[in-house]
Amino acid sequence: MSTYKVTVYTGREAIADTMNSIYLTLMDSEKQSSERTLVNHLSSTFEKEFSLDIQVKKKIGNIVQVKLKKEKHLVNYPWFCKHIKVQSPSGDCFEFPCYCWLVDENELMIREGTGTYRPTLFIIQFLMKHSFVHLFLCVHLARLPQDDTKSFQEQRKDELESRQKIFRGVYLGLEKFVGLFESWKGIADFEKILEYLGTLGHKTAVLENVMQDWNKDYMFGYQFLNGCNPVMIRKCMQLPDKFPVTHEMVEGSLKRGHTLQEELQAGNIYIADYEILKDVPAASKRYLTAPICLLYKNDLNQIVPIAIQLSQTPGEMSPIFLPSDNEYDWMLAKMWVKSSDFNVHQLVTHLLKTHLVSEVFEIAMYRQLSSVHPVYKLLMPHVRFTIAINAEAREKLISKNGIFSKVGSISVDGMGTLMQNGMTLTYKSLCFPEEIKARGMEDVPKYYYRDDGMRIWEAINCFVFAVVKIYYDSDEKVQQDEEIQGFVKDVACFGMNNSDRAAGRDRTRECGCPSLWWWCFLKGSSGLLSARGFSADFPKSLESREQLVEYLTVVIFTASAQHAAVNFGQFDWYAWIPNSPSTMRKPPPQKKGQVDMKHIMQSLPDRDCSSTVLGTVWALSQIQENERFLGKYPDVYFTEQPVKEAINTFCHKLQEVTNIIKSRNEELTLAYCYLSPDKIPNSVAI
Repeated sequence: MSTYKVTVYTGREAIADTMNSIYLTLMDSEKQSSERTLVNHLSSTFEKEFSLDIQVKKKIGNIVQVKLKKEKHLVNYPWFCKHIKVQSPSGDCFEFPCYCWLVDENELMIREGTGTYRPTLFIIQFLMKHSFVHLFLCVHLARLPQDDTKSFQEQRKDELESRQKIFRGVYLGLEKFVGLFESWKGIADFEKILEYLGTLGHKTAVLENVMQDWNKDYMFGYQFLNGCNPVMIRKCMQLPDKFPVTHEMVEGSLKRGHTLQEELQAGNIYIADYEILKDVPAASKRYLTAPICLLYKNDLNQIVPIAIQLSQTPGEMSPIFLPSDNEYDWMLAKMWVKSSDFNVHQLVTHLLKTHLVSEVFEIAMYRQLSSVHPVYKLLMPHVRFTIAINAEAREKLISKNGIFSKVGSISVDGMGTLMQNGMTLTYKSLCFPEEIKARGMEDVPKYYYRDDGMRIWEAINCFVFAVVKIYYDSDEKVQQDEEIQGFVKDVACFGMNNSDRAAGRDRTRECGCPSLWWWCFLKGSSGLLSARGFSADFPKSLESREQLVEYLTVVIFTASAQHAAVNFGQFDWYAWIPNSPSTMRKPPPQKKGQVDMKHIMQSLPDRDCSSTVLGTVWALSQIQENERFLGKYPDVYFTEQPVKEAINTFCHKLQEVTNIIKSRNEELTLAYCYLSPDKIPNSVAI
């Protein structure tokens, strides 16, 4: 008689326990097993870990699998298992990471955590390919994981509801400022709603500065570098024909005494072009335009606007506005640019390029990687709650009756048009260093988004490299990994719709295609992307360890750092409505000298819209009390010591980056904190 000591760890969630019977069976590599043992009668419903001894009469080898079986009684209760530890009679310990729900009366096979260490991984893949082991080990490859069952969604629902209660509290407090659809009487009215928030302790130092200097050119330009949408600005070496700015127009703004052409050649001119908004349908009684803004790096190393055209077509009815124009013309022109920026930020920079791209990676991971695969374990913390929050966004924010439909400038059909325009997204544009280089922004001063982003990218890249080299000792091993190749191909051909249309296949109509997930909230059809997919440069295979490391760095960086950079500053930059109006209620001016402050107030969002925006951006900028920040992995998916050491090294590196950013921010009037590792959640979870 041999005794195996087993410790079972359940979740902390209130719904993690069950009144059903849970049975556990130990299995060795020869499929010899112990008798099944009833587990949960040994614990109270409040315990999160408990131990038991399993007596085995016959001799069995090293335990490589644990089988869990749930049997319901009168009511079917779900049960969550975090992980299981098994100690053999000889003292050897085996760990079985699980992190799954048992929902119905089904069996769950859990493989030993170190079972994929280098050669074993490829043995498993060989068996999967040539035998029935495929069905036995990886039955879940063709479907989403247990975590996306109703039970797991209930846990997320509780968290979301707690956030919504906070939002409702803020919004109800703002209701006294809502006067149907009346305009604000003056800029001072906006201060009243922020004073209310200030009494709740919600005003930030950045917001205080925005309220004070929002109409100054330096503040306008600064936001192109370090605001909510720091990806629109690019170096301009030659003016486009559609933007006929002359030296005479901007001479007064060029402080070095050089001509416009000389400043262009010197690399001191930048441009923000919102061509992506051209011909996008606006919502009823709201207006939208596709402006172009020319910016200049002055002798104080500030980025300031020097010319604005409010359309893509120059001409008499589309004048170029200048800082030398009257106060209200220039103020309104800048508001139009920031309103366009708000809409592009929300739907393209934020939703499309972080939320939805991360969802594609997540679904491909669930479909193609077995739970014991090291890349599955590596990515799991970085896809946590992404599908759930995207489902909430589709329902509450960007649906026909969603918040964004009520406060933005773009119609529901226009949202689809805009995001199709945004599908020029390339794989290399998700590689942070490449994206910075492509915009010519390597050397612009005071670009903290770039500086901090490069530090985070390097830290993630080094961490991923350390993990990859543990499991793959050559490029050939990457090429032979069928699960990795399937994962990458799934992303490219299904998620990004880079299918071979010459073969006559419309992959957007195949079952489970993420493209369907992306667009069903708009059209109710899975075929919308068939006419226009992403750039075809998304790789369909990986040939080397270096390529694998870069690819996984993209996945983790997008879900963590990039999302944090474009999400958590929304209250700072959007709460002061005149700084970034969500919509405009009058058409853009076609002549100069015809607007006054009354016209501007009638153009800005009304009271109802402003209050809704304010409450929304406040809620979206909040971080959960128990948030899991970058590098913090409380769910122990990896059991191998080399990986644990790599995680510790990663955490130390991130702490160094945090200290560098904190030290720099102490010397800044406007601190940039959005890419401080201690403020970056692991995943897109809000």
